[in-house]
Amino acid sequence: MFLKRCFAVLLATLSVAIAATLKDSVFQAKVKQGLRLVKTSEADPGSWVTDEQKITNYTGKCLHFIDITDIKDPDVLKRLNGQTPANDARVAAIVYPAVSHQTEANGLIAQLNTSGPQSWLKTLSDFYNRYYKSTYGTQSGTWLFNQVKSIASTNPSIVVSQFTHSYAQPSIIARIPGTSPNTVIVSAHFDSTGGSATARGPGAVDNASGCVVIMEALRVLAATGYTPRNTMEFHFYSGEEAGLLGSADIFRNYRSTGKNVLAVVNTDMAGYSPSGKISSYNDYSDIGLLSFVRRVITAYIGPYTTDTCGYGCSDHASAYSNGFPAAYVCDEPDKTSTPYIHSPNDAYSTVSFSTVLRHAKFTMAFLIEANYL
Repeated sequence: MFLKRCFAVLLATLSVAIAATLKDSVFQAKVKQGLRLVKTSEADPGSWVTDEQKITNYTGKCLHFIDITDIKDPDVLKRLNGQTPANDARVAAIVYPAVSHQTEANGLIAQLNTSGPQSWLKTLSDFYNRYYKSTYGTQSGTWLFNQVKSIASTNPSIVVSQFTHSYAQPSIIARIPGTSPNTVIVSAHFDSTGGSATARGPGAVDNASGCVVIMEALRVLAATGYTPRNTMEFHFYSGEEAGLLGSADIFRNYRSTGKNVLAVVNTDMAGYSPSGKISSYNDYSDIGLLSFVRRVITAYIGPYTTDTCGYGCSDHASAYSNGFPAAYVCDEPDKTSTPYIHSPNDAYSTVSFSTVLRHAKFTMAFLIEANYL
């Protein structure tokens, strides 16, 4: 009887191992065929699609998704499935205080303007597109890297680097070193699409506007020689329109290296606002950070709008799924946002630079207030 039980256990173990091996073999075969596994919701087990299908069938139709092909961490996958891992790494002990540094922040806010943003946004939107696998996407990334380096050059302590991926369009990180081991991040993606891999995609509002917002905040901090307590990072992600690829790689790295991130605030679209308000989205955000963001908006800008953006709508989802406190700001609720998204009509002429400046003011205010977390 004992031998029979041992044999049964061994057979069951072998069956599980064989099934796992077969499943992995099928997975690798799909990858070799050039397919990618994408999820559109927590309940969705995923579908295998081509890169072009990601854009034409999902992004071009404003259907949010996350490319999970390269995500192996079981805890991250649990979060992406709507589950809370037993060893959730999110920093629950962070205290987000009342707004209390207006004098310092307002002195820096007064130095923001739209001169640089207008020039930078024009150049970004003049690229035929910034699709992450196109030559234009690589060229735009090179231009942006050099421009961010130029902006940061007034402060030699700022480090600007490229974060390389499995595809040709690197992400960009500008880092102002602080005196503590903690990091605060503001972010925006710089890739774009016009609805297909080959379409004209100026991506002026989505998301050149978000890029120039954080570039302008960086410009003022660099020019004033600002030395923060918490390290400040400015992230420019590639591959967002293809399933949050760039941000997923970066936050996978930050998770594996144990980086202590206190806050990530992502800006995706900051140039079209009939309401004249900043919109703070509710979902896939940490409640403590979200409340802090709204206190900052109220104190420095005024009333805000709210909405939910859904599964995988922008890069804050990568930070959130990797266990970091994340929040998302935008220029409008979804129903009143730019009608030109993911099309050749998302042009420079549709951008409101008073909206860009409003978001730059918020970004600066957030960075200064978060510097004291």
